[in-house]
Amino acid sequence: MSLQRAARVNLRRFLRNRSVKRSLRTSRTKAQRVLSTGTAEEAQIAVKQTITDLDIAARKGIIHRNKAARTKSRLAKKLNATVSAA
Repeated sequence: MSLQRAARVNLRRFLRNRSVKRSLRTSRTKAQRVLSTGTAEEAQIAVKQTITDLDIAARKGIIHRNKAARTKSRLAKKLNATVSAA
């Protein structure tokens, strides 16, 4: 593959991955905000959506599968602490 083609492919992948990473970061931030301020039901919904987003990103290879697992574990821990406290 020529360098020019490799650069074009790299740019396409970067742009596609960037949008997924941005939405993943937004989802994770929203879940953390709801965990600290929202109700238990809202927190469960937000965490469930974030876990789905993490799984999709890991499946696509955008983030490493161990990073997805670590993040899901941390969110679940916070969710369990929130639900048990309520």
